Amino acid sequence: MSRSRPEPGDWSNAAELAELQRAQLPRVLAQALRSPFYAARYRGRVAPRTAEDFGGVEPTTKQDLRDQYPFGMLAVDREELATYHESSGTAGDPTASYYTDEDWTDLAERFARKWTGIHRSDTFLVRTPYGLVITGHLAQAAGRLRGATVVPGDARSLATPLSRMVRVLKSLDVTLTWCNPTEIALLAAAATAAGLRPAEDFPSLRAMFTAAEPLTAVRRQRLSELWGGVPIVEEYGSTETGTIAGQCPQGALHLWADRAVFEVYDPRTGTLAPSGRGQMVVTPLYRDAMPLLRYNLADEVEVSDEPCACGWALPTVRVLGRAGTAYPVGSSSVTQERLEELVFGLPASYGVLFWRAKAHRDVLRVEFEAPDAVRDRAVKELGEAVDRRLGVPHRVTGLPPGTLVPAEALTAQRDILKARYLFAEGEDWDAWSKGVTFA
Repeated sequence: MSRSRPEPGDWSNAAELAELQRAQLPRVLAQALRSPFYAARYRGRVAPRTAEDFGGVEPTTKQDLRDQYPFGMLAVDREELATYHESSGTAGDPTASYYTDEDWTDLAERFARKWTGIHRSDTFLVRTPYGLVITGHLAQAAGRLRGATVVPGDARSLATPLSRMVRVLKSLDVTLTWCNPTEIALLAAAATAAGLRPAEDFPSLRAMFTAAEPLTAVRRQRLSELWGGVPIVEEYGSTETGTIAGQCPQGALHLWADRAVFEVYDPRTGTLAPSGRGQMVVTPLYRDAMPLLRYNLADEVEVSDEPCACGWALPTVRVLGRAGTAYPVGSSSVTQERLEELVFGLPASYGVLFWRAKAHRDVLRVEFEAPDAVRDRAVKELGEAVDRRLGVPHRVTGLPPGTLVPAEALTAQRDILKARYLFAEGEDWDAWSKGVTFA
């Protein structure tokens, strides 16, 4: 992979992108046919070889990947693999993904396409899992590609509780972070619990990268305010594809259409289109170990080719995901996106960060944490907003801080020990049975 390939702002029009895709598709198709899955799919049939043939390729589904677990999608020799990963399994059985060193160059470059940049002078806290999923490894590779100092703060490790990460943020003068939006709020709450002011006591912090949850503009703004106006820079991707979209300076998510072909699948008609609302379909252009032809992520999205104020000639995408799922309540329905806009539409001074809701057939139940002094007022205003904007029967409940997110989760220092079998008098030798983790 050449490091001299164009960056997002270098493309002048959609025709250039289409020509790049057409030029790459024959190689992509040929590589895909090296995998057992695609070879079997086209056995006894005329296999797609050209850009014109691509229009007749049927989508690849998540179930296809599950059925081919673990190496049915492999298109290179096992010896060429650099890493092996599996998805989280949120929507079903996990799927396998694997990458060569060359694949990783493309992955890292795409993640590093942040409008704020990733530089040698940065200290980059990676606060996502380093397990079988790709997310932590992806940020690490991008940080090292750009020369940053990477701090591996695995969000699933008992060795890196929130309290410890707050100390790291402060003492190491961390400049960049990578975590999901909820974690951004949790870090702010943990900093406050430690007697620090998130908006003032972390002056080195210059951007917070985030993904994994649909993020409304109002929530992004609230998270930014928590940290003193630091940009919250969003991206979109998956373990199977890596990063496929990133945020521009204007706040829109742009699809990396110079690195993949993107289409929108309408499950009602079975048709694919370059834009519109439906399910996200991706064909990576630079993928050797595990080529994917028209892979349906099954995320609900809205893709547009309308010009963006940033000037990038790349299509934009709104990721609706689960937020796009409407739950019936009374004679209407509710989506997470619309409800989130109301919750974070409350004044920032109310301090509402953590909330949850359940859509019953006859009533919408909403609970949120708020300080004693503003709780009743917040309940009243949110209830009025639900009446006005959603028009559904509701029961809004304000809870004391610490109810949804216990204080111990923000302040606890986990007891991480190496395995021991001999203890001195006075030491707790029942530690193992009490759930202490041994590193």
